[in-house]
Amino acid sequence: MIIDCHGHYTTAPKSHQEFREAQLAAFEGGQPLPAPPRISDDEIRESVEQNQLRLLRERGADMTIFSPRASAMAHHVGDEKVSQQWTSACNDLIQRVVELYPEHFIGVCQLPQSPGVSIANSIAELERCIEELGFVGCNLNPDPSGGHWTSAPLTDKSWYPFFEKMVELDVPAMIHVSGSCNSNFHATGAHYINADTTAFMQFIQGDLFRDFPTLRFIIPHGGGAVPYHWGRYRGLADMLGQPPLDQHVMKNVFFDTCVYHQPGIDLLFNVIDIDNILFGSEMVGAVRGIDPQTGHFFDDTKRYLDSLELTEEERYKVFEGNARRVYPRLDKRLRAMGKNKEVTEVE
Repeated sequence: MIIDCHGHYTTAPKSHQEFREAQLAAFEGGQPLPAPPRISDDEIRESVEQNQLRLLRERGADMTIFSPRASAMAHHVGDEKVSQQWTSACNDLIQRVVELYPEHFIGVCQLPQSPGVSIANSIAELERCIEELGFVGCNLNPDPSGGHWTSAPLTDKSWYPFFEKMVELDVPAMIHVSGSCNSNFHATGAHYINADTTAFMQFIQGDLFRDFPTLRFIIPHGGGAVPYHWGRYRGLADMLGQPPLDQHVMKNVFFDTCVYHQPGIDLLFNVIDIDNILFGSEMVGAVRGIDPQTGHFFDDTKRYLDSLELTEEERYKVFEGNARRVYPRLDKRLRAMGKNKEVTEVE
């Protein structure tokens, strides 16, 4: 089967966004926060079947690891109470989609992060989503300030309580920032790629995976600038007295294929080991148009992978096996559904 590791509910029913606007207006006005709206199954079906589900089928994939809209997490807006309510509403909506389409969607949760608030306060929502809603991972924002980077690096011990819970639950996190309130950084064109690259460099500088040898992160958008500057990062690791990257970082870090042109995909596969690449499209996400040079959608990333000369074993790893290994709760769910192909273990 073909598993897309990176999908967002960017087409949620209109009333969901109207609730968000009312929530923020109430916060600004010092009023009680409104209750989330009642959204019908038919509204959800309409929002998904003409968008993510249709494209999933048209492009030949089977399942999407699905999470709330990343740019709308907006952890820098409101306060902790606002973030908690908004996060819960977003995650509950993802669960509704999964319940309606269990063969095609599996949930990954947003976290109720806020600037200056301990990440430990996000543990309860992670536990709820994993243990009660059946989600298989989370999206972790390394910069809840929205482009001002007021948080400590991911290797700082202030993050450790959350990482301990991730290890306990055996779930990975996708590193994913949200919107940017800093006009220097366009959200999807700069802030996202900056965050991907920054997180990787933080991992090089620290010793996080010595303390958490089973912790797993997916760095999206093809790893940001990392594959393109792979020699730089290998050299920096050496200068910093760190072990080679394959020992120091790459047993715990994985990249997706949300790279929207063939040369970029070619580079990714030439530089990064096949065991560290998961198929992803970020559909429907940051880039939705048709490439005038090819006549195909920019985010139809499977088309780029189909152009590579991959063996059957390599195709299995990228399209299915690596996702099942990085997301063991996904593997368990698929096995319960009768999809029992063995996962190839990486030595």
